[in-house]
Amino acid sequence: MAVKQKKTQNADGNELLESPEALAERLTKSEEFLERNKKLVFGIGGVLVLLIAGYFGYRAYMSNQNEQAHNDMFQAVYYFEADSLNKALNGDGNYPGFLEIIDDYGMTDAGNMARYYAGVSYLKQGQFSEAISYLEDFSSDDLLVQSRAYALTGDAYMELEDYGNAASAYDKAADHKENKFFTPVYLSKAALAYELNGNTQQAIERYTEITEKYFAANEYENARKQKARLEAMASK
Repeated sequence: MAVKQKKTQNADGNELLESPEALAERLTKSEEFLERNKKLVFGIGGVLVLLIAGYFGYRAYMSNQNEQAHNDMFQAVYYFEADSLNKALNGDGNYPGFLEIIDDYGMTDAGNMARYYAGVSYLKQGQFSEAISYLEDFSSDDLLVQSRAYALTGDAYMELEDYGNAASAYDKAADHKENKFFTPVYLSKAALAYELNGNTQQAIERYTEITEKYFAANEYENARKQKARLEAMASK
């Protein structure tokens, strides 16, 4: 016969903890469950161990891959800085270029940075569609580098006379971690792209933002003049 649960009350009328007999009964039931489901319990435990081991193993692997990618990329960066862009992109036969590093280490931080370098290299070579492809695949937590990547993407679209996408890219650059040094530059570029795309009001808004927020910027005077010009055109 099962032991009935015993409950008592203290002076305040609150229930006390279950009796030792009831607790013992529950422990017995737990042991019986473990015995009946031993394979299931140990199976779940084994999966958890494998998942944890896999997670730390993957982190160690990616760390090693990232270090190797940085080492391999050293020569490509040297060629990039020396304006030897073909060697920077494709390697020199002894050292890999950015494209090979992207293929081999694309999931690493170094592989991600290689996309930025590849995009800039193509932009300098006048291969604007290729530049856009690599720059749009690049992402960074660094506020200056990411903004710069957006702006360079806008430059590539401008060269292709795709002013709508250029304006959007410049807006991303301007909106990403605003600062007094580069944001006015990106806003000016966005304003020009919007004007070329026939969207005068959006251009005026970008110039207005410069004149209202960035008084000390080199772009301030030109923004003031361009805003007045566009407003005069719009009023006709």
